[in-house]
Amino acid sequence: MKVTVAENAGFCFGVKRATDRLQEALTQARPGERICTLGHLIHNESYNALLERQGVSAVSEAELAPLARAACAEHPVTVLVRAHGCPRQTQELLEACAASNPHFRWLDCTCPYVKKIHHIAQENSGPDRVFLLIGARTHPEVVGIMSYFEGEKYVFSGPEELEQAILTNRTVKIDKKTPVMAAQTTLNLVNWHQSQKILGKLCTNAVIFDTICSVTEMRQNEALRLSRACDFIVVIGGRESSNTAKLYDICRRNCERTIWIAQAAELDSSLLSGAQNIGIVAGASTPRNEIQEVYKTMIENENFEQLLDENKCPTINTGDVVTGTVTQVSDAELQLDLGTSVTGYIKAEQISNDPTYRLTEHFQKGDQVEAFVIRVSDVEGVAELSKKRVDSDRNWQNIVQACEEKTVLEGRVAEAVKGGLVVYSGANRVFIPASQSGVPKDGDLSALVGTTVSYRVIEVKNGKKAIGSIRAVLRDQRRAREAEFWANIEVGKVYQGVVKSLTSYGAFVDLGGVDGMVHLTELSWKHIKSPAEVVKPGDEITVFVKSFDPEKKRISLGHKTEETNPWNIFKSQYAVGDIVSVKIVNMLPFGAFAEVLDGVDGLIHISQIAMQRIARPSDALELGQVVDARIIGIDDEHHKISLSIRSILEEQAAEAEAMPGDYVDESADEPADEPVDEPADNADSAAGADVPAGE
Repeated sequence: MKVTVAENAGFCFGVKRATDRLQEALTQARPGERICTLGHLIHNESYNALLERQGVSAVSEAELAPLARAACAEHPVTVLVRAHGCPRQTQELLEACAASNPHFRWLDCTCPYVKKIHHIAQENSGPDRVFLLIGARTHPEVVGIMSYFEGEKYVFSGPEELEQAILTNRTVKIDKKTPVMAAQTTLNLVNWHQSQKILGKLCTNAVIFDTICSVTEMRQNEALRLSRACDFIVVIGGRESSNTAKLYDICRRNCERTIWIAQAAELDSSLLSGAQNIGIVAGASTPRNEIQEVYKTMIENENFEQLLDENKCPTINTGDVVTGTVTQVSDAELQLDLGTSVTGYIKAEQISNDPTYRLTEHFQKGDQVEAFVIRVSDVEGVAELSKKRVDSDRNWQNIVQACEEKTVLEGRVAEAVKGGLVVYSGANRVFIPASQSGVPKDGDLSALVGTTVSYRVIEVKNGKKAIGSIRAVLRDQRRAREAEFWANIEVGKVYQGVVKSLTSYGAFVDLGGVDGMVHLTELSWKHIKSPAEVVKPGDEITVFVKSFDPEKKRISLGHKTEETNPWNIFKSQYAVGDIVSVKIVNMLPFGAFAEVLDGVDGLIHISQIAMQRIARPSDALELGQVVDARIIGIDDEHHKISLSIRSILEEQAAEAEAMPGDYVDESADEPADEPVDEPADNADSAAGADVPAGE
């Protein structure tokens, strides 16, 4: 009797991920913590019974709110969402419960492939579309998916029901709306292909998403091959498991002697009588130990792993994964010792898609390399291998998980292609559209080639196609900087900013990812008509926060400070009685305004311009003329300065009148040749002129 266990039997990626996260939660559980699952984590009775013995209880949606209210520091609560996912409203309830109580948390263990269908349903919602899902109407996965579509939607069990509904117009007429069709991840492949043909035949504008899990597809294809090659098939899985039921249907159609059991205890050995080739297949929710128990029961031997090894063919076959030792390295290929009569070789293109990747830089003799067997030639004595295939299969699940968890990845940009960039995550190709590259429209994408970039996987498709976004990471980084900025901003805080743009009313300044505005009146102590009189784009200036509104994301900035206030500078340098050199800047009938400092003007009243009466300031002064004047008054409250030229003239006249007639300047090196002139007669008359007192 030969027993063959299907290679893809047992937990799929999504189920294993959910069970691993549960075990992690149990290992890290705090004292008094209650661990629950929303419904049964997977469809397997024995596994769920084991969880109950470990203290893990299955709860319903109705129990979530009471659980959240009861959670406390001594008895925290953790709820895990099963691999099948949950309806949208349930997720919103979980989020609300977690937000209201820090001692209540939930872990989303929804399979990434199911999550993908949630996104498809949500993104394609609308009044102009009708959503068609092929699957089991009451299955938790289907119920969850349907909750994400807003609009007209239907679930059909298979192609016959779909065709009848369309032909009898039981659903909306498909010529009025765009049909969007997807499948439950574990749907039978035959049913799915027939459903696609029917919709494609009846509707030319249909949008069809191939959402059957790739592992499900491989599992069903393997079940088909085994059931055709064996004379007895044992299907292992829970009675509630949809994918196990489909495996049973496939095997039953090809092998009449097919039985379905949930665990080893249900196996009746007498049924195996006369069977020569027995195949074992198992659903995605079947633990490995259940498969082992069934196998041991059949062959009456407990060393399961050893027996599996004994049943393996010692020769190398196409499709095997083998490990070899590197014996030769060149940039064209690796040669490996596989421990058999054939030599393995791996071409460079079967190791990496990166054209700049050099094998001699990454491998050396003696390295152990795991690879997939592409072709075996006993005549040539060689086996063609692919390391990329093994790396791709393993790394793909990491990419799927990174997409779901929004993990930031790093990769080297290999090339710029039409419409975007290509980055490699291990052996997997990630395409980044130009719109997600962070490069401005019509910018040069090739500038990023060869650089290492941070990106997020935003979409994964069947066929191991991944779409990435650099822009999403940049956006998150910008938001993080903004959040940090708003968390630390306060009135009066000083920043070094860069002038970003100018308007008629002020300047916008970049404070490091967040913009603030300096009003025209805050740029200078002087009256200016345009910000361009003070700053230009690109200037680095010191600003401080005057006020801010976090909700409206508005910041009012100041630039001028008391230290730069011209009035304060004037006060620190001058006092009443000082003589200053001033520039005449304006003249009015009652006097002339003179600039003392940049931004500070003083008034020379008409009565203080000359010693004699004048009709107008222009009789004695000119615009732009620089003259000496005495400060005769300072109004600190109103920032006004009174100046006088007359005071200086009168002082000079008094000094001249007091000089003796034979005065000789003794400071001169030699006596003057001529006596000093007497004061002019008109000086005496000027000094005694009838000049009104200063006002």
